[in-house]
Amino acid sequence: MLARIFTSTCALALTAGAASADYSLTILHTNDFHARFEPISKYDSGCSAEDNEAGECFGGTARLVTAVAEARARTNNAILVDGGDQFQGTLFYTYYKGAMAAEFMNQLGYDAMTVGNHEFDDGPEVLRGFIDTVDFPVLMSNADFSGEELLADTLLKSTVIERGGEQIGLIGLTPQNTDELASPGPNVIFTDPSGAVQAEVDKLTEAGVNKIIVLSHSGYGVDQTVAANTTGVDVIVGGHTNTLLGDMDGAAGAYPTMVGDTAIVQAYAYGKFLGELNVTFDDDGVITEASGQPLLIDGTVAEDEAAVARIAELAVPLDEIRNKVVAQAGEAIEGDRSVCRAMECPMGNLVADAMLARVADQGIQIAFANSGGLRASIDAGEVTMGEVLTVLPFQNTLSTFFISGQDLLDALENGASQHEEGSGRFPQVAGMTFAVDLSMDPGSRISDVMVGGAPVDPAATYGVVSNNFVRNGGDGYSMFVDADNVYDFGPDVADVVAEYMAAQGDYMPYTDGRITMK
Repeated sequence: MLARIFTSTCALALTAGAASADYSLTILHTNDFHARFEPISKYDSGCSAEDNEAGECFGGTARLVTAVAEARARTNNAILVDGGDQFQGTLFYTYYKGAMAAEFMNQLGYDAMTVGNHEFDDGPEVLRGFIDTVDFPVLMSNADFSGEELLADTLLKSTVIERGGEQIGLIGLTPQNTDELASPGPNVIFTDPSGAVQAEVDKLTEAGVNKIIVLSHSGYGVDQTVAANTTGVDVIVGGHTNTLLGDMDGAAGAYPTMVGDTAIVQAYAYGKFLGELNVTFDDDGVITEASGQPLLIDGTVAEDEAAVARIAELAVPLDEIRNKVVAQAGEAIEGDRSVCRAMECPMGNLVADAMLARVADQGIQIAFANSGGLRASIDAGEVTMGEVLTVLPFQNTLSTFFISGQDLLDALENGASQHEEGSGRFPQVAGMTFAVDLSMDPGSRISDVMVGGAPVDPAATYGVVSNNFVRNGGDGYSMFVDADNVYDFGPDVADVVAEYMAAQGDYMPYTDGRITMK
């Protein structure tokens, strides 16, 4: 049986005494799975068959099948929901797009999911194909998608499901800045999350639904804001910030986090945990108790044999690509989002150095990488192409362009503007140095900018290499959109990094102070 990892039970008695018609529900939830169908290592990247046999791996769909079945067996009423970002992250998504996620989510019996920003990575077309294939509703309330014909008749703002004779309202949320984070196209207009949620709550309440759950891919901070700014929301199942909640090491807050009468939960990412929240409602739909914890999906959880076999079958076309050893790493290369979105990190230096080395003979002086594009660490020893693609899964191409020194300063300010939120716009660089003062307001945090050892000149022109996502305004880098002498069609950044590492021999990761945090 799946071992629960409670060290203490987080039970919240929210009213004195229970109503006679109490209704109990178990909310099983995942978020930010990012195509991690196979087990992952402690670095959230690929885990070898030998390490998996030794019980040193985590997650994987085959273990999740077992965990969900065992969790359902512990309760009379359960739902399984997802907080978004099933798409993107491994070769499985690159090859199968949303089809593989749809197959296994159907098998697991999900009741609903919200749209994450990465569900738009390949535009509305791929999302539409996914929606047409799954057996459950896909939700997004905070957008006007009526003008996008591929989504207008399939995507829902909210829905109602029944469990144990009770109606449960479900509402979806996606990041308000998804147009900066992905490729939704011009016909999807994103709106304020709190107003969108309240509008759907009011509709559901008017229809007699008094148990309401928001599936939110908006981040832990936004979820707390939504809870504070709305009435009638009982539970928010979160995602986007890969936040671990609970009483274990590394948790960012309580599970659930209570804001007023609203219970907020999130379960890290990559299938490493299965969230299990047990809630009790009185006959007025008010939560009287909420308790639970994310369940660690480690090597003690048995893998479902049929799922293992199916994933192995689907992996056959990918094996030749991902198993190819492309380099050696003398030490583990740190690429965890908690590090790279906050400061200079070894993976950021590797990627930026590789990009700059590739085009340094083209008059390019600076490499500029968004930390949100770095998706994993790499362990020491042989480095396979599969590991590189797990770090850089987006098929972004190398982009070169020329901007003014003032545009560069504006770009750095943008990169530091959402540091407190752990935003993926935080920059990793090569060919330059700068300082970030987090005591200052956004827009005035950058100083000591040096390019090639000389102070930046706002009036001068500088050659920059980045990826096509950033160059086209992704992650808020709108100052790059109208750059000069643009070329967006270079090689895949993953190939650039793999070739750079191979040329280094035994690559040694490092930081050298190119970014100073004050």
